[in-house]
Amino acid sequence: MSSNTTAKNRLFLYEVTGLSQNTETDKMDYPIRSSGNTYITVPYSRMNQEMQRITRMGGKIVSIQPLDGVMNAKNGMNGKATEAHAAPSPENIVHKKSSKEGVPVNLYKPKNPYLGKCIENYELVAEGGSGTVRHVTFDISDGDIWYLEGQSIGIIPPGKDEKGKPHKLRLYSIASTRHGDHEDDKTVSLCVRQLEYKHPETGETVYGVCSTYLCNLPVGTDDVKITGPVGKEMLLPEDPDATILMMATGTGIAPFRAYLWRMLKEKHEDYNFKGFAWLIFGIPYTANILYKEELEKLEQEFPDNFRLTYAISREQKNKEGGKMYIQNRVDERADELFELMQKDNTHTYICGLKGMEDGIDAAFSAAAERQGMNWADFQKSMKKAHRWHVETY
Repeated sequence: MSSNTTAKNRLFLYEVTGLSQNTETDKMDYPIRSSGNTYITVPYSRMNQEMQRITRMGGKIVSIQPLDGVMNAKNGMNGKATEAHAAPSPENIVHKKSSKEGVPVNLYKPKNPYLGKCIENYELVAEGGSGTVRHVTFDISDGDIWYLEGQSIGIIPPGKDEKGKPHKLRLYSIASTRHGDHEDDKTVSLCVRQLEYKHPETGETVYGVCSTYLCNLPVGTDDVKITGPVGKEMLLPEDPDATILMMATGTGIAPFRAYLWRMLKEKHEDYNFKGFAWLIFGIPYTANILYKEELEKLEQEFPDNFRLTYAISREQKNKEGGKMYIQNRVDERADELFELMQKDNTHTYICGLKGMEDGIDAAFSAAAERQGMNWADFQKSMKKAHRWHVETY
């Protein structure tokens, strides 16, 4: 590995103070924690941009400490050394068949949530990208919570809304497999974009309540209210020979990361993926390719089983000379994708912004017509066979 690549993979721990004492954060419904200092894990490629974000939020960086390795660090938290979970070597783990059956739903409800501990919180958007997206991991080893790939969990942010009532839960797609990022069956991970927009009337910057809470959540916080899991629409088929077509925008990558880890990265006694997976991922900039190194490494290691296609709207042009959105990339590959869909064991998944659905439908309508078929009828048959899965927002 070159020294340049090594530097890019390094993580640094920012010790930040003052995030709750400014007019910018006062505009939010949820105040950022003010008890003690906040610790934020930042990749080397994101250091300057994260400094600017912290300054914009009114924070002051007290210290910056390099972490020893990407995920094998000792993080200073409130004056105490806390060892981060080290991801075990995949080749040393073969997951046994689980004794748990069925699909878990609402094991923990809003009135009695599970209290999870944040053990990782790091940036996914590289320098020069748009916005901030964090990979947040929780320790769930003290409870009875378990989940399957494609499900979601709820997070209840602390505090109250403008009516004085406790905040309602927000659902987030799970970005890890049932075994967790450390493959020890003790964690669950999320991919969270901080919601930030201008108020249509006042022009003031508004921050999402729950996304801001999660994106600024200090490692070590042990009172995160978690509900769920929920969802049966996006489950991965058990057929190891299946064809899995995935179309994602932004944080819609979350369930697909879980699928790819299960299909290609993990080893199981009762599941050995031998099929074909194709991910088409829409993002605005190259710097916004979430989990870029993970995805490209999997494509390199499993060329016969995984294909990766990007649609980078602000950097690539479609055939008309306009921006390359995911629906344009799907249109380019529509004939090949539609051919794959006609296999009985092909499952198609769409996750992300609702705006992409119409363009994707139009692309497949044209592809079906070229084969003398009706897309609407074919799509209905896929839905009936539980082979068409959509989760958009």
